[in-house]
Amino acid sequence: MIVSDKMIIHPQPVVPFTSAAKSVVKEQSKDNQVFTKTLEEIQRRQSGVKFSAHAIERLQQRNFNLQDADINKIGEAVEKARKKGVNSSLVLFGDVALIASIKNNTIITAVDTKKMKDHVFTGIDGAVIIE
Repeated sequence: MIVSDKMIIHPQPVVPFTSAAKSVVKEQSKDNQVFTKTLEEIQRRQSGVKFSAHAIERLQQRNFNLQDADINKIGEAVEKARKKGVNSSLVLFGDVALIASIKNNTIITAVDTKKMKDHVFTGIDGAVIIE
């Protein structure tokens, strides 16, 4: 015991960090990772695909009216891209081309496919065509 200006310090015994203790920490870490991934998956599924303000503005300007079934199809396309490891995707849906941030589960912008002659899409690493 060490006494220093009204503070008493009790030294703790030094215990070696055994391989058994390491494996427990690793298992807890894996459990935490699994829990976190599961929680993120549930939150993503509950929230569905989102549309940025820019994408909504573009859809309105081009008179595209998406129904709930259309949004569900777009969400399924985003999920397919996610499962393939895509980060940013072109999603072709009827007469509209959508750019999606897969990581953020968000449609970033929309382009009328009839007016996109010679249009170049950059910054994407995948594409999904919805029938």
